[in-house]
Amino acid sequence: MSTAATAPSDRYAPVLRRLDALVRPLTVFAMDLHRHPEPSGEEARTAARLADALTAEGYAVTRGVGGHGVVGVLTHGTGPRVYLRAELDALPLRERTGLPYAADGPFTHACGHDLHTAALLGAATLLARARPHWRGTVVAVGQPAEETLTGARAMLEDGLYERFGRPDVVLAQHTAPLLGGMVAHGYGQPVLAGSVQLDVTLHGRGGHAGAPHLTVDPVLAAAAVVLRLQGVVSRESAPAEQTTVTVGRIHAGTHSGVVPDTAALGLTVRALSPASLDRVVAAVERVVRAESAASGCPREPDIAVVSRSPVLLPDQEASSVTRTAHRKVLGPERVMPWAPSLATEDFGLYGAAGHDVHGCGNVPLDYWMAGVVGPRQWAATSGATTAERLASLPPNHSAEFAPHLPLALPSTTTALTTAALARLGPPDTGGAGPAGDV
Repeated sequence: MSTAATAPSDRYAPVLRRLDALVRPLTVFAMDLHRHPEPSGEEARTAARLADALTAEGYAVTRGVGGHGVVGVLTHGTGPRVYLRAELDALPLRERTGLPYAADGPFTHACGHDLHTAALLGAATLLARARPHWRGTVVAVGQPAEETLTGARAMLEDGLYERFGRPDVVLAQHTAPLLGGMVAHGYGQPVLAGSVQLDVTLHGRGGHAGAPHLTVDPVLAAAAVVLRLQGVVSRESAPAEQTTVTVGRIHAGTHSGVVPDTAALGLTVRALSPASLDRVVAAVERVVRAESAASGCPREPDIAVVSRSPVLLPDQEASSVTRTAHRKVLGPERVMPWAPSLATEDFGLYGAAGHDVHGCGNVPLDYWMAGVVGPRQWAATSGATTAERLASLPPNHSAEFAPHLPLALPSTTTALTTAALARLGPPDTGGAGPAGDV
């Protein structure tokens, strides 16, 4: 990391000036991914498109890492090993953006992963075509199954670091409903929350709707659970403590005249500290078991942890290096602070939180948010203040979430490329003066 801190600022320009020629092909690539979204675990086409493009730029590409994961490695001399990561998967959501390249089907890139992948390809391409301006190794990672919070663990369990080298830093970014061209950093605070996803099944005794006294109704028990869980946040968490408990799925029965045997709930707990997360999960389990007993359910409920993600707190030194580079290249007016969000990610597993998986100790991570809102959308947004206007924009995971590619794609490519160059070693001129272009 010491090399990055002393790297001259003018080393960015010779690399980034190539971006203009890449914008059009990168836009076509991004639009193609957007038009053909694939859900978590089924990203075969998306992965192939990224793998083929990286191969064409000279990367040694490995496919099928931890599922449909893609890893491209490019080494130019001795220096830091910098990982750049983007996600490949889409959401089970029907798009309502009205874009000419909108997806027509039950899935859509409503979280910007298509843009992330295109920016990753853009950064990887710029670095490949300007090798005389840096030294080290670039590792481009296309991760599957982020939306299910399982893809990072799967790639790490498949030997990501053992097979492709321990990183000196891992970098990633995420779209947000901020003005296009802006980036936002955590400044020593968590960027995203940790989460635990639970599946719960309550067991009743089914029967005829006309004889409810002969049944144990799991629907009633499930309703009691949903209502009681709201008190875990409002009455068991401090007002200043950011936690949420969300029941996002509930299913029971097949006919209105039948009391079912079971009721199933899917819920997520989110918090900004591991201690808060563990405490709230324990409270959720307590409520589920207590309401099951209060309803006279004939057996204990089934409670299964489907996924778990750590609180995402970027390494402070790594974040400082990125912020400095972004200020130099993007301008200080485009670099802003990011308030902790209760959205969640599995990116933290690439660092210290995933030590039990990768065994590499405290790998430095940095992660920032990137604005994607275009000028027309911003002008049409209502609100008396900037905060009100931002709050009224379609957020991530909305069927109307639509990054403005002409602004967002060049700026996210620039942000990721700049962050990578800030860590890679300076060019080795051998005493012959500045390195030339390739």
